[in-house]
Amino acid sequence: MSDNTTEQLPGLAALEALIAVETETVRFADDIAASVRSFLDGLRVVAAEATGGQAVSLLLLQISQIALTGARLGVHRDFAPREEYQPDDGPDPDDIDELRLQLAGLLGDLDTYSSVFDPYQPEVIEGLISDDLTSIAADLAVGVRHYEAGDVEEALWWWQFSYVSSWGSLAGATMKALLSVVAHDRLDVDLDTTQELELLQAASAVLDSGENG
Repeated sequence: MSDNTTEQLPGLAALEALIAVETETVRFADDIAASVRSFLDGLRVVAAEATGGQAVSLLLLQISQIALTGARLGVHRDFAPREEYQPDDGPDPDDIDELRLQLAGLLGDLDTYSSVFDPYQPEVIEGLISDDLTSIAADLAVGVRHYEAGDVEEALWWWQFSYVSSWGSLAGATMKALLSVVAHDRLDVDLDTTQELELLQAASAVLDSGENG
């Protein structure tokens, strides 16, 4: 009789491979869940505690991080739900409407933006950053409920499906809008003011040289 366990149990290698895949899936779900919870918690903190001047930068950071999480889901293997028809996921989080109002108040006139939803079917649409962020939060919260119930595959399927079908596009559009605000703030400079400042500096240099001469 051979002492080789693998030869004695031809199904052992397949079983070990299956366990390895399931273990990796759980680890991946843990990573995604941690990122999702960080986004949801961070969004609530920004909405409740940030000032108007801080909001754009902090929200840009939050949406950039969750967009990376979505990209990881998008390039991963396809996850499948257990059943063809999904049960009711329940209501949105209790504070979702309050969160939307807080973000809208925080952003003010910056809340409304225009974008092209599908670059292959260009049509300019208007959106609200506050609506988009809370829609993303609501989608992600559904996956959290599955995850916390111990249904890892269902959570991953939902996060992946909703990323591709919904919140991935919203995250991209929102991130672009927030980045545009930051870019305008950093790059838009009044040319007349700049030229006036340069003239004053040149004049000051001339006076200084005359006094020292």
